[in-house]
Amino acid sequence: MALKLPEGKRLAVSISADFDAHSVWMGSFGSTSPTVLSRGEFGAEVGVPRLLETFQRYGIQTTWCIPTHTLQTFPKQCHAIAEHGHEIAAHGVYHEYIPKLEPAEERRLMELQIGQHERLLGRRPNGYRSPAWDFSDSTLGLLEEFDFVWDSSLMGRDFEPYRPRPVISQSREEGNVFGDPSPVLEIPVSWYLDDFPPLENLPRSVGMASTRDVLARWTDLFDFAYQRVPNGVFALTLHPQTIGRGHHLLMLEQFLDHVTSHDGVWLTTISDIAASWRD
Repeated sequence: MALKLPEGKRLAVSISADFDAHSVWMGSFGSTSPTVLSRGEFGAEVGVPRLLETFQRYGIQTTWCIPTHTLQTFPKQCHAIAEHGHEIAAHGVYHEYIPKLEPAEERRLMELQIGQHERLLGRRPNGYRSPAWDFSDSTLGLLEEFDFVWDSSLMGRDFEPYRPRPVISQSREEGNVFGDPSPVLEIPVSWYLDDFPPLENLPRSVGMASTRDVLARWTDLFDFAYQRVPNGVFALTLHPQTIGRGHHLLMLEQFLDHVTSHDGVWLTTISDIAASWRD
């Protein structure tokens, strides 16, 4: 089981953007203060155009994971993303925290976001990324039921796609028991490869790390994947309201210079990567 990359390619690279805008502050942090909402507005009005220009300059096709709250609050930016040829995937309705939802409410929101994608974008999403990268016991089954091809929320590997298995029985004394592998393909994420935790000023977080430190971490992880995980996948997650700040964008462009200086790198969407998987 592995990716079958195009001829001459040795590593798939996904640069994805979680365009949360207002919803991350409302859904994950429970705040509607004008100050935090203005940070989301910065992501839409400044971060998105800067990212689109950068991706166009480097010739990169990317995946944008967008809550439907953002689709409705900032439609101009979302249509610009689609017009630039980027993929748009599901990312919840209002950046809801999945583990706290009752099963019926999680199902309702899953149905609602699919319907809103169809109404607002004219197509249903091919893939899903959970808000805050967290699942309930019901989430994987819902993704299977609603025919999602891929998910990008879990961390059971670092540089290899895999079929996630639900833990169907848990015991501290006798161990846990896995169920069967899912038909949904997992493109794994990592907090080490996410701009939001180290670079944002967050409650109860150190935040605002040195861009030199973050760039070194991303570069080291890319080098490991390139050298030691043939036919693997490197998935980096960005947020327009974070990476769109001037000094952060310069760091991203330095990282892209490093990536594109290597032969055999396939920079593409998550759906393209998932389509190259062979069981």
